[in-house]
Amino acid sequence: MQTPQPVVISLYQAHKKLYPKSVHGSFARWRWAALWFTQLLYYGLVWMPWGDRPAVLFDLGARKFHIFGLVLYPQDFIYLTVLLVISAYALFFFTAIAGRLWCGYACPQTVYTEMFLWIEQKIEGDRSARIRLDQSPWTLHKARAKLGKHALWLALALWTGITFVGYFVPIRDLLLEVLTLEIDGWSAFWVLFYSFATWGNAGFMREQVCKYMCPYARFQSVMFDKDTLVVTYDPQRGEPRGARRKSERCAPAPATAATPATAALQPAERRGDCIDCGVCVHVCPTGIDIRKGLQYECIGCAACIDGCNEVMDKVGLPRGLIRYSTENAIEGRVADKDILVRMFRPRIIVYGVTLVAVSAALLVALNLRTPFKVDILRDRGSLARELAGGVIENSYRIQLINAAEHPVSYTLRASGLEAIEVFPAEIRVDAASTRLVAIAIHAPGDKVPAGSSKILLEITAADPSGTVFEKTTFYGPRRAP
Repeated sequence: MQTPQPVVISLYQAHKKLYPKSVHGSFARWRWAALWFTQLLYYGLVWMPWGDRPAVLFDLGARKFHIFGLVLYPQDFIYLTVLLVISAYALFFFTAIAGRLWCGYACPQTVYTEMFLWIEQKIEGDRSARIRLDQSPWTLHKARAKLGKHALWLALALWTGITFVGYFVPIRDLLLEVLTLEIDGWSAFWVLFYSFATWGNAGFMREQVCKYMCPYARFQSVMFDKDTLVVTYDPQRGEPRGARRKSERCAPAPATAATPATAALQPAERRGDCIDCGVCVHVCPTGIDIRKGLQYECIGCAACIDGCNEVMDKVGLPRGLIRYSTENAIEGRVADKDILVRMFRPRIIVYGVTLVAVSAALLVALNLRTPFKVDILRDRGSLARELAGGVIENSYRIQLINAAEHPVSYTLRASGLEAIEVFPAEIRVDAASTRLVAIAIHAPGDKVPAGSSKILLEITAADPSGTVFEKTTFYGPRRAP
């Protein structure tokens, strides 16, 4: 009796390296336009000056965030919260309209993968050449190509890491520190960490980040409905698949709602328009077959649309076998001309109105924001003391945060008790700075009741930037009967 051989069952799918084919077309041009816009913004904004500082600088050491003329402090965290809410609603809004537009055109993983692929294609060639190179034995040519590719990848990744840290440390100072090897430990760590992450994610992991690490791929389906524009394959027009010669004559096929009579051409032997060339799979950065229907791995980059359109042009068939459409339109329940009309459905209107309202509220709040903040604390060392002439003194510490880009003088006044005075009555704070000052408030002893009294401190900026009121208490000594 033979002993049964053990069967090994893998719980993980073996990774197969993808070789996306380069593609040209209108959607490819849109992707490159988005790439140029986002990267010019990312690499260029850090170099833009604003007075004597960078236009955008998140100074964690000083706990100040400079965004052009706006200076924010940790107390302004509410604005970041609102910005995150706006980003979330924008994601919901655009995903409900046209699927994963962010993933396909502006996500950093997509953008940097596109850049790294472009370098790879320029050095190693297009898809078939890269496959042959990887399958060939190691030669001087192969080693030179691989070393050259990785050298350019690492250079781009390193510059990306330096730029990232340049948003937290002035980029000119950082670059000088890097060149003189005097960069401090934390800056060096984040430069190397971000560079390594860029090199690894865009050079090696690529589609695995989108398929397995990004949570958006998992919950995107809850934002879709049957009227969401997504990249789709038209099976009514494309099936059954089969290769054909360009010289084969075509005859019109019956019209459907999804395939007008002017566009529904099929061969006489009743084959579909899909010639099963596999281009839609070869150009896909995540390696899926869009002809199997919408899949969570699809990032909506529309590379398969451009690839299929090129093939349709070559075989003399109408474009649009793979196109942006909706489930209702593909299944014939909605005519193509009504797709845009059905875009204005309740969920889109709710998302859009909410997005506009929250964005407007943020802009109004920033415009009405008082460019200074005040925090007042009592001196815990003594509640009150009596000075010469029967004057009662209370001590406080006041913190003034000047968010303006110029020095400002602040006038202090108090109310709530008769003849109450503040010393000093004026405090000057440098531009975009914080100052902690000890102040004293005096009041005549015969006007101060025993125990605590509520008073109001009024802080007014010398420039027309507003007035802030802070409530505090003033203690009067208890006198013997």
